[in-house]
Amino acid sequence: MEFESVNSSIVKSIRQRDLLNAWLRLYARDQSTPRVEEYEPERLDDERLDLVHYTVEAKQQPPRLTIESEGTRMAHAYGHTGKGRALDDYLGPRIAPIVMPVYYECIARGLPVYTIAHIDDIYGRLVAYERLLLPFSEEGKITRIIASLKTICEDGHFEIKNLMRGADKLPVPKLRAVIDRDLFHRAPGRIAAGDELEFE
Repeated sequence: MEFESVNSSIVKSIRQRDLLNAWLRLYARDQSTPRVEEYEPERLDDERLDLVHYTVEAKQQPPRLTIESEGTRMAHAYGHTGKGRALDDYLGPRIAPIVMPVYYECIARGLPVYTIAHIDDIYGRLVAYERLLLPFSEEGKITRIIASLKTICEDGHFEIKNLMRGADKLPVPKLRAVIDRDLFHRAPGRIAAGDELEFE
């Protein structure tokens, strides 16, 4: 599976960009994957329904991801909650081969991964499914992933219930990317250390 090499500007959602920028600020300190305990983005409570937390067991290959969240929009999209279940088991044999390589790439690279897939809801309306994966580590090993999952429909309204299981068609990948360029976050209006100033 091929992944594009991109910077943070690829992320469309303002809220996902905020989550990514909070991760980048931590990463930029010593160019390493941050610990989840340090991650405190603004307005996190506003995003909880769109966030899914996973624990990662990387000793085995492929790594095992276990869902730690429930009551999220993902649960509505897949028809039921998955808390405590292995992600590949939860996704099922049709969808897992499409989705799991994205998580494996995030774990292998220790960097954010961003994807967009298209899928029709039960009424045939096209929905863009935007996924941002943020990895976290302990002692140099990826142990957690936080996923931000956004569903967007140009028509406005769509049916999220069973979105990922209700149609005969599988999600169609439109973008798979690793965010591995310009891994820093410069706050607007701030001057980075080392920048030269000229006065006339």
